[in-house]
Amino acid sequence: MGTTQLETVPEPKYWHLRTVLSEALDSEFSVGEILPNERDLAARFGVARATLRQALEQLELEGRLQRRRGVGTTVAPPRMGVSVGTAQHAWPGGPHDAWQILDCAPEVPPAAVAETLVTGRDESVHVVRRSRVSHGQPVAAELLYVPADSVPDLSGIDAPSGTARARAVLRELQRLELERQENAVELGSARADDARELDRLPGAPVLVVTTRFIARGRTAALSVATYRADTCRLTFGDSGGVEIHHGPERRAS
Repeated sequence: MGTTQLETVPEPKYWHLRTVLSEALDSEFSVGEILPNERDLAARFGVARATLRQALEQLELEGRLQRRRGVGTTVAPPRMGVSVGTAQHAWPGGPHDAWQILDCAPEVPPAAVAETLVTGRDESVHVVRRSRVSHGQPVAAELLYVPADSVPDLSGIDAPSGTARARAVLRELQRLELERQENAVELGSARADDARELDRLPGAPVLVVTTRFIARGRTAALSVATYRADTCRLTFGDSGGVEIHHGPERRAS
């Protein structure tokens, strides 16, 4: 059998370095330990700093490393399992909802969101901002988009913005009969707002979980939840909801 073209391509230098660094993390460093600076690491492994940065970025993407403001690059703790199921039949804001409300205000959503909600491009929707904290650490930030016709009785509530308005929006959603949820997950990069909320650097890898809440045959609400990719591991099953589990303490492996 002949050799394919892909098999003849040499392994990139940064990928080989990533393997070497990964082995060093397992044998020499503990969770939370700060790595030497880039200059020292590049000298130790005899590589250019550009190659080193590529390897470090790859390890960060894999959840092995964390870049922290004012601290540097540290060895990441084990990822927390995040179970994302489709069997849950509940609106956001229910009694077992672990999200914390931050704010709510009427805003014109991004074009892709407006298309999903079937609203006009210049039509405002209710945007509820929420956060998720586990063991004192921010792990996710959410934007929940709710069109006005999903909560028609909200106009009579004297709460123009803020947490009171958010609670009113979530309370009114409960009046609808939820038919089903549809989840989608993709890898993304932290925007400036998400980075501040999650204590990450802009551009850091994140996991974006989009959930459509279907009622009356249409998308009645759309959740866009951004999870830290360095600390969260998504698992799929029938348990439903989003539940964060902490694994046992271990070293960097």
